[in-house]
Parts: sequence; C-alpha cells; structure tokens
Amino acid sequence: AQTSGRAPYYPADSIANSAANVTGLYAPNTFVTIYGLNLAYTTRALAASDIAGGTLPTVLGTTGVRVLINNIPANIYYVSPTQVNLLIPTSLVPGPVMLQLVVDSLAGPAIPILLQSAAPSLFQWDAATVLAVHLDGSTITAASPAQPGEVVVLFASGLGPTNPAAIPNQIPQQAASVTPISSFTMLINGVAVSPQQILYAGVVPTFAGLFQINVQLPGNTPSNPQIQIGYAGIMSPAGRVLPVQ
Repeated sequence: AQTSGRAPYYPADSIANSAANVTGLYAPNTFVTIYGLNLAYTTRALAASDIAGGTLPTVLGTTGVRVLINNIPANIYYVSPTQVNLLIPTSLVPGPVMLQLVVDSLAGPAIPILLQSAAPSLFQWDAATVLAVHLDGSTITAASPAQPGEVVVLFASGLGPTNPAAIPNQIPQQAASVTPISSFTMLINGVAVSPQQILYAGVVPTFAGLFQINVQLPGNTPSNPQIQIGYAGIMSPAGRVLPVQ
C-alpha cells in the first residue's frame, strides 16, 4: 500500500501495452498499464460520474493521480497502489516521449518510451486466447468456437489513425475506420485475410480507445488458428489464438 511521502516507483519494463501485456508496443490512442509501487493512495476505477459531456477525465476524483506524456495529461481509467491504466493522448505524434506518473506533489521517474504510428494489439481472455464474439454477442470460447466462414468480432487497441480522427479527451460518438484501410492487415496462421473479408476495422462508438474488427473467417480456416493484426507493417504479438472448430 502507498505510504504517505513515498514517491511512485515504476521501472521501464513495468510499463505495458494493456491489451497484449507486452512492453514496447505504444502509440497514440492506445491503452497502457503501469505496474509499480506507491502509484496511488487508494483503488478506484473510472465511473460514469467521472465523465462530463463526453469528456474523459485526466484525474479520477480526488485520487490525485496523473500521468503526463510529454507533459500532456493522459486519460486515467483505473488507479491502485500497484497499477494504473491509462489511454495515451490522441494529440501526440509518433516519436520518443517521456512518461511520468505524479501523485499529488510526488513525482515518479520520467521514463522514455517510443510511440509508433500504431500499436496493434488484440485483447485477450488469457495469455493465449484472443477476446472475440459471435454476431449475437456471445463470447467465442473453446466450448462455443467460431466456425470457418463465420463473421466474428475481435476487440483491439492501438490500430492507428482513423477517419474521422479521434478528438483528444472525447468519447467517440460514431464509427471511424482505420485510415488508410489499405494499411490494415490481418493474418490467420501467417496468411493474409482478403481485404474483402475485413468488413470493418475501426473504433467502437462510445468507448474511447477501443477498436473492433469485423471479419468473415475464410472457409478453410483451420482449428484454433493464430491471429495477428497489423498496421503499416507493425504487427501484434504472435502466439494468440482464436477458438475455431
């Protein structure tokens, strides 16, 4: 637990892409998790009362926890003494930046990280299985797998710029596709999915930072294939599978 007077502590290798839980995969409009010590005095998650007029907070209530990236406050989704979840500001551009967590007047170390144009990463149920749903909204699992030829929905972070562009600190109110869509790719066991089968790749309206991919699985999709997504040659981590039978 946080002890009053102790500055936040978090080494560079404790900063991770929230969806893939790996370090070094960062971009504007991407979820990031900081793990460490003395990161907050209390535990608190983003609540509806924290959002006013569709604007996301940069501080949760009276927690006093802020994360500055090149001195721009990030949107905070969750704080605890050992973990803070945030959304990298959409106003930033690719390149080296400095990340620093501050609790009231106590500042942690300024950590250099590199922002890419995108940080494609699929949300996961566990270390090996991606989060996806059938069109009826039910979760795709080993007990309820997808079928070859089925249209499924996967959820992701960091897919890159969109049209229309994300507005800093604002919850998106409409669909916005990744742009240019020709830069988006999806691989099944290393084989590219036809662009005609990628029905949508873009933001989820009313959920800032969350992307979805609607894709029709090829008719020859094998059982439990590896799934990767990419933007402009930047690929999500390998080794993640989709339950298919």
